[in-house]
Amino acid sequence: MTSIPSDVEEQAIQEKGLLSGPSNLMAQEGHDSYAKTQSRLGLVLGAIAVGLVVVLGSVLGFWLLRSVRRLNRQVAQLSRQTGQFNRRLQGAEQQAKALAQQASQAAAGAQAAALQRDQVKESEATSAAQAQSALQATAAAPQRANPAEQKAEEYRKQREEELQRLQQSLGQIAETRRTALGLVMTLGEKSMRFDSDKSDIAPQYRNILNRIAGVLMTLKGYSIYVYGYTDDMGTKEYNLKLSGRRARAVRDSLVQAGIDRSLISTKGFGKSDPRVRGNGPKARAANRRVEIGIVDATLLSGDPLITRK
Repeated sequence: MTSIPSDVEEQAIQEKGLLSGPSNLMAQEGHDSYAKTQSRLGLVLGAIAVGLVVVLGSVLGFWLLRSVRRLNRQVAQLSRQTGQFNRRLQGAEQQAKALAQQASQAAAGAQAAALQRDQVKESEATSAAQAQSALQATAAAPQRANPAEQKAEEYRKQREEELQRLQQSLGQIAETRRTALGLVMTLGEKSMRFDSDKSDIAPQYRNILNRIAGVLMTLKGYSIYVYGYTDDMGTKEYNLKLSGRRARAVRDSLVQAGIDRSLISTKGFGKSDPRVRGNGPKARAANRRVEIGIVDATLLSGDPLITRK
């Protein structure tokens, strides 16, 4: 049977509860306070840890950034050095090519010089042999001159004397000079003047042409060439025609004075080959002229214009 507590037991139980109640409340409160303290401490430590992580991350990031920049600068410097090295290498290659080309050209030049030297030696040897042969032929030939050569030399001396006498005679009438094949007389402003744009011969110059014809009629074996010139006025085509008319006018006067027409040839040169440079009145008057060439017909071959020089 269940015992029913007595009043004394219930009272004892209540007293026991009163005695133990406050102690449990204090313990609970202490436990809650400790838990809050631990929670706050955990938050502080977490914040500190986060801050440390952030600081360490920033420091590490800054260090990494500086390291990357330094590496970039080193890479750029290496790139520049590589470019410089490549350029130097290219320059060295070009220089090597140029030196090789020069060496090749020098070798070719040396080879050509050697070949030319051999050719010169061969030519000298040939010339020496020919000279020796000529000396031997001369020594073996009779010590007398070739009659044909003697005759040609006598003829040359005779013609030379004739030209000297002819130059002296014509030089008293007008300006006369020697050429390779004969003589050239200049009928210009000092002996026979042509007016501008005119080809007719004034009466006062007829006597000069008659004197010239008298000297030329004594010649034998010579040809006569009459060249006409103008000043720089007018066109090239017109001056060629005008200079031709002047040359023919002088020829006709010589023919009238007794020269055989078949011995005289004419040509006009217009305003080419002026005697005096310039476009003043004196220069133009000097360039309006006629030249008479006396050429040894036995020496003349081809164009007689060489007698003008």
